[in-house]
Amino acid sequence: MTTMTEASVREFKMPDVGEGLTEAEILKWYVQVGDTVTDGQVVCEVETAKAAVELPIPYDGVVRELRFAEGTTVDVGTAIIAVDVSGGAAPEPAPAAPAEPAPAEEAEPQGRTPVLVGYGVAASSTKRRPRKGAEAPAAAAQAVQAELNGHGAAAPVKERPLAKPPVRKLAKDLGVDLALVTPSGPDGIITREDVHAAVAPAEPVAVAPAPAPAAVPAPAAAVYDSARETRIPVKGVRKATAQAMIGSAFTAPHVTEFVTVDVTRTMKLVEEMKQDKEFQGLRVNPLLLIAKALLVAIKRNPEVNASWDEAAQEIVLKHYVNLGIAAATPRGLIVPNIKDAQDKTLPQLSAALGELVTTAREGKTSPAAMQGGTVTITNVGVFGVDTGTPILNPGESAILAVGAIKLQPWVHKGKVKPRQVTTLALSFDHRLVDGELGSKVLADVAAILEQPKRLITWA
Repeated sequence: MTTMTEASVREFKMPDVGEGLTEAEILKWYVQVGDTVTDGQVVCEVETAKAAVELPIPYDGVVRELRFAEGTTVDVGTAIIAVDVSGGAAPEPAPAAPAEPAPAEEAEPQGRTPVLVGYGVAASSTKRRPRKGAEAPAAAAQAVQAELNGHGAAAPVKERPLAKPPVRKLAKDLGVDLALVTPSGPDGIITREDVHAAVAPAEPVAVAPAPAPAAVPAPAAAVYDSARETRIPVKGVRKATAQAMIGSAFTAPHVTEFVTVDVTRTMKLVEEMKQDKEFQGLRVNPLLLIAKALLVAIKRNPEVNASWDEAAQEIVLKHYVNLGIAAATPRGLIVPNIKDAQDKTLPQLSAALGELVTTAREGKTSPAAMQGGTVTITNVGVFGVDTGTPILNPGESAILAVGAIKLQPWVHKGKVKPRQVTTLALSFDHRLVDGELGSKVLADVAAILEQPKRLITWA
């Protein structure tokens, strides 16, 4: 067996791939223990709160350890893979590895993938666990060896109950010994319901109270039906979205205004543009003209394009527009933005929208593409919804919701006729945008969509 010094082992730590994000989930490993890796080779794919990202290793060597299994959320700065850079052969698995018991809150179940050597290191730790025999007492080592040779009277190392880290934490918080819990999950895994069930018998049986002042009753424990319920961990994009929306909703005072508008002329222009050679191969749809209408409205009312600096107690006016487009993806809702959208021609804006949507659907949107947005459009009309009251993206001043475009009876030139009609909703931060300014922006967007020739006269 090849012996390797600690100096020959390099640890690759989870990098900050999203400009300030604190954690990422390991989606897939592309290498295993014993594989040879080279500088720049992608070794795994991780999902941050923003997007899925592939991580390249920064040196050559042989994989010695994969510190975490797929599906594990790891803090930024935590070592996730160890590589022997000495140029020697890969190490053989240590036969007495089970003799190194880790603390109860850090060790991982025996049922994990065997190639994940070292799996179970606490997420906040950047140190490798001790080598075999480094700290174990001689008696314990002899007992393990005896057991391995078939001479032990009883197993010196007790098999650890199978449970995921959140369940272990729950058990620790509730004071439950997992070894005494009956598992109900697949492959003998202990679930949260099992832990709660273990707590229930320990609760004291209610007895008639002695005469005393009335006490406030404790809240009833939550009841779960694990046979008919599915639990989905909140992580990645969905977790980030939830936190961002809570922060926005309870930080920025929202105001939403609505307008219903006849967009028949805009729809006719869309059809004409589809036949124009300038737009061949490009995505041409109502969203393109709605985006352009919003950009023109911002140009006419530049004060709406701003952000609130709480620390400095200042309003920051933006002289550029990074136009966010809300996109539904398999990983959740994301809002990439088109940088400097105000400078783009209509064909350039069409190309940027097409690339943005395609990249989002493929799950390849980069974290940088979702940073620095100033205003956003969310097209709820694609789901047949008339309108909504959208919540601002943190740091942005306004968000425009576009409802479904439908044929409706409409008074046109003094007569009731079927016209293409939609409802727009503009939410804005009332610290930055007062009612007059918000109304002007929304009215300008509506006016352009009603008479798209204003794209020329107002631009």
